[in-house]
Amino acid sequence: MSTKKEQYTRFIKTEAKRLGFLDCGIAEATFLEKEAPRLEDWLKNSFHGKMHYMENHFDKRLDPRLLVDGAKSVISLSYNYYPEQEQRADSYHISKYAYGEDYHHVIKGKLRELLHAIQNEIGEVSGRAFVDSAPVLERAWAEKAGLGWNGKHTLLIQKQQGSFFFLAELIVDLELEYDTPFTTDHCGDCTKCIDACPTDAILPNSTIDGSKCISYFTIELRENTPSQFKDHMEDWMFGCDICQDVCPWNRFSTGHKEPLFQPKKELLEMTKKEWEEITEDTFKKVFKKSAVKRTKYSGITRNIQFLKE
Repeated sequence: MSTKKEQYTRFIKTEAKRLGFLDCGIAEATFLEKEAPRLEDWLKNSFHGKMHYMENHFDKRLDPRLLVDGAKSVISLSYNYYPEQEQRADSYHISKYAYGEDYHHVIKGKLRELLHAIQNEIGEVSGRAFVDSAPVLERAWAEKAGLGWNGKHTLLIQKQQGSFFFLAELIVDLELEYDTPFTTDHCGDCTKCIDACPTDAILPNSTIDGSKCISYFTIELRENTPSQFKDHMEDWMFGCDICQDVCPWNRFSTGHKEPLFQPKKELLEMTKKEWEEITEDTFKKVFKKSAVKRTKYSGITRNIQFLKE
């Protein structure tokens, strides 16, 4: 006869699938001992560049019990965003994750739905939903929850799916059955992501120097991209997918089924000339409800100007 913990765990994973999540794993909410020195070194080396917010909430990043009172479990979930169609090759590029509506809102809505389902089924359960906008080390929790392993590019990889998926968490004060952490690195001797990175942002020890990453330059950095990277941007105007595009595991990526992630036709078909002449009205139309709005019209035109000079 199954225990309550097993019943609750089974219910949560079934509901996660119903809501469209690729995978769901659960880990005990404890202090991330292994990650503490790595995070400290990463910050000391200034690999976060001008992302000063990364220096905040150091303790909270390592202990979910500081984010949710009485936290017992971290439920990690993955959600596919791999598109069936991509931008034309001879254009300025946008990361695939930003083709459709802003994932923060789409996935947070699904997480809230999952939490409500848990509360309706089980009773009084407190928890919080997190989607890449709070001090949560999502890849560490996903690995602990058995979802996959961190590749050399530091993104989580799943054998059957590759790496084109979002990660999200529900941290709850409910004790559940915990999954076996993923401890095997299936990258082996492959260095394709390291070799392909045009700015040498991927270091040999599975670390990202964020201050050299194209995504950092085009999204996070509020000032002009350093001139020494002028010839290394590979026409990326928002984000970068190079390390994922070359990863052999992504041959298993399949198109997502999320209508809200479908790109607008203009985004796929616009030429370099059209991007160079983009007006604010067109920007608002193409990127309505999009994560690209984070960089604003001024940011996108600044990035395009840097690429075309």
